[in-house]
Amino acid sequence: MAKVETQPSLSKPLRWYEGITPYQWWVMIIAAMAWGLDTMAQRLFILVRTPALENLMGHLAETTDPAKFDQIVKQFGTYSTASMMVGWAIGGFYFGIVGDRWGRTKTLSVSILAYSIFTGLSGFSMFWWDFCIYRFLMGCGIGGAFATGATLIAETVPSHSRAWALGIFQALSAVGNIFASLVSKIIMPSGTFLSLPGWRVLFFMGAIPAVLVFFIMKTIREPDAWLAARASANAEDKLAKQMGDIRSMFTNPRWRRNTLVGMVLAASGVVGLWGVGFWTPELIRHAMKTELIQSQGIPKDPTEEAAVLATLKIKADSVIATGTALQDVGAFFGMFAFTFVATRFGRRISFGISFIVALLVVSFAFLTLSKEWHVYVLLPMIGFVTLSVFGGYSIYFPEIFPTRFRATGTAFCYNAARIVTAVVIVMGGAIQDGLKSLGVTEVFRWGAVILCSFYLLGLVALIWAPETKDQPLPED
Repeated sequence: MAKVETQPSLSKPLRWYEGITPYQWWVMIIAAMAWGLDTMAQRLFILVRTPALENLMGHLAETTDPAKFDQIVKQFGTYSTASMMVGWAIGGFYFGIVGDRWGRTKTLSVSILAYSIFTGLSGFSMFWWDFCIYRFLMGCGIGGAFATGATLIAETVPSHSRAWALGIFQALSAVGNIFASLVSKIIMPSGTFLSLPGWRVLFFMGAIPAVLVFFIMKTIREPDAWLAARASANAEDKLAKQMGDIRSMFTNPRWRRNTLVGMVLAASGVVGLWGVGFWTPELIRHAMKTELIQSQGIPKDPTEEAAVLATLKIKADSVIATGTALQDVGAFFGMFAFTFVATRFGRRISFGISFIVALLVVSFAFLTLSKEWHVYVLLPMIGFVTLSVFGGYSIYFPEIFPTRFRATGTAFCYNAARIVTAVVIVMGGAIQDGLKSLGVTEVFRWGAVILCSFYLLGLVALIWAPETKDQPLPED
């Protein structure tokens, strides 16, 4: 019998980083820097939210019981957070549509300018209400950075590199968070720096990303896929092929399903992060104050009490800075872990694992954190599980929409969740009041656990989620 010759394979699958041109690397770097500096601004807000409002509302402290004053500050902290989330959603909707119509480069530049300018202006706040206005306007800018940056990368890098490029894009956002946390160890939010309140100086630093706009406008061009889609929209039926047409997301059955799935997936993770995970500074302050009262008690003399609480705030700032930096390190590895699982086993299984683990870990952490050493163990775990799913959003959302409204769809899914989160955050007080009426102690902790149930909605949405592993970007 004649021997059959077999031809060896002339090519093998490329590794994700092979075949990427220097320009494509540059696009990845610029987009990652834009989103990383964006998350730096977000982290600065999380770190200074309470000290800023304590300072801006300090006149109430003189006539209000300390426990009541703390409650008022937390309440207005929820308002400022909710105002940013609403701005984030509105800005995301707007910049998503604009990103498909104007182009990725111009939209990314405008969104960076918006979040940089209004973060810096937050440092000039004089009252709680102008603080909330600046947070709203800053949120509008943040809303455009993620969707535009992710879409720019998805349409620029080779298809075999897309998942890892987008996963790295999201993972590097943790670097911005880490930088903000480390800086807050030097510039204490509750202290002073150069004779100015520390929280104001930290906000002034948030204006730095505006410099990045120069490099974007000078070196980044629009992706070929977007240019081709725009040319097609101009040449063919404009109504059916309109760039950034939000109606197409709901009139076409395929895109309607993808939109609804994306919205629920995003809401699960965003509520878990902003409704629970990003309240770790308040959890730490609560735990440290409770531990102090249980071990030493609060002095009855008003002067001594003020001195003890001031010392506690400074110490808490230091612990929070270290803890949130570790939380962000955990987030960095969590997003890489999601990317690895998503590229190896698929997007749906990655989301499923992330939601289940986040539900368990975050609930455990908020119920048990009570000592300083718990911070250094539990916060990295919180960061790992709550941010891992965000690595999935950057990979998955650009893969479920066509070029002509890819930025619109990505922004819509990501930012519709902001509206849900803003409502949930404002309802947090009602949830805690309900728990109090039932005789539940530690309502702040148990309220967080209740909000973790949103992760279950994400699991349900996966029933209808399309698998996009090894699939080309959709076109129509």
